Amino acid sequence: MPFMAPSVGWAMVDDIRSAGADQHWNQFGEAWTALLTYRYLGKVSPGVDAGVEVETMPLRHDMRNPTGGVMAAPMVIASPEPYWLDDECVPAPVVMSYEIVDPARDVTRVEVQREVIHLGRTMGFSRSVVVDAVDHDRVIAVSSGTGVSLGDVPGGFEPVENPPLPIEDSPDLPPLSEVFGVVRGADGAWRLPELRPEHASPHAALHIGPLNVALETAANEAIVSVLGDRFQIETWTVMMVRPGVAGPFRAVARVQAAAGDRLPVQATLHDEGKDDRVIATAVAVYREVG
Repeated sequence: MPFMAPSVGWAMVDDIRSAGADQHWNQFGEAWTALLTYRYLGKVSPGVDAGVEVETMPLRHDMRNPTGGVMAAPMVIASPEPYWLDDECVPAPVVMSYEIVDPARDVTRVEVQREVIHLGRTMGFSRSVVVDAVDHDRVIAVSSGTGVSLGDVPGGFEPVENPPLPIEDSPDLPPLSEVFGVVRGADGAWRLPELRPEHASPHAALHIGPLNVALETAANEAIVSVLGDRFQIETWTVMMVRPGVAGPFRAVARVQAAAGDRLPVQATLHDEGKDDRVIATAVAVYREVG
C-alpha cells in the first residue's frame, strides 16, 4: 500500500505576526512542522531545516505527468521564489516564474542553485537554477521571483528539526491533488478545503504548495481536453494577488488557444470563504508530446 500523508485535521490557524517576540520562534516551529508541503515532497532547505547543507528534493512518480515529465508545482516547491528566509523577515511571494527546459524523466533528485539579486526593506528578488543533483550540468528548470516582507522578526532563530516523511517512490503513489485534498465539486470545479495548519504559511495564509497543486490540477484538466495525456508543461508563472485566509479555495482554468505547437492555459484560484475574491492566477504553456 502507498504511504498516505496524515492529516492534522481542522484547527485554528495562528498568524505569526500576532505572536510576541518571546513566542515568535516557538510558533514558527509549530507552523513549519505542521505544514505538509515540504515534508511530503521531501524538500529540505539550508538555514531553516536543522542539519541541512544542500537544497534538494527527490523527483517521484507522483510529481510527474502521464508522459513521465516533471510537473510545475513540484518545481515551485523545490525552488520557491524569492529566496528570502524566515529568519530575515516574514516573507510572502508575489510573482513566481518557472521555465522547464528538461522534463527530467530519468532524474531522481534535483538540487537548487540560488542567486539572491536584492533583498530590500520591503521587496526581495532572486533567481535560481534547478539541476540534476547527480549531474549539475543538466539543467531541469530556471526560476525567478519577487516577494514582500510582511514584517521584521526577532533574533534567536534556530533551525527546525523537520525531517521529510518516509515516502518511497512507487507508481502507486496517490496524485498530489489527492494528498493535498483537492477535490472536484458538483459544479466541476476543483477545490481545496478550508484553511488548516497543514496548508498554511506561518502568517496564516494558504501556502504555495497546495495553492500551486490546486492551480495545476485545474490547468492539467484543461489541457487534457485538447491534447489528451500527451503533454508537457514548459512555463509556469503564478501571481499571488491576495492571501488566501478562509477557503474553500476554487481553482478553474481554460485553454486560451486550441491549435499550435505550444498552448497557453490560464488558471485562477478563488477564496470562496472571503467573498470569492481572486487570490492567485497562473499562466502555463504546454507542448504536445509524441
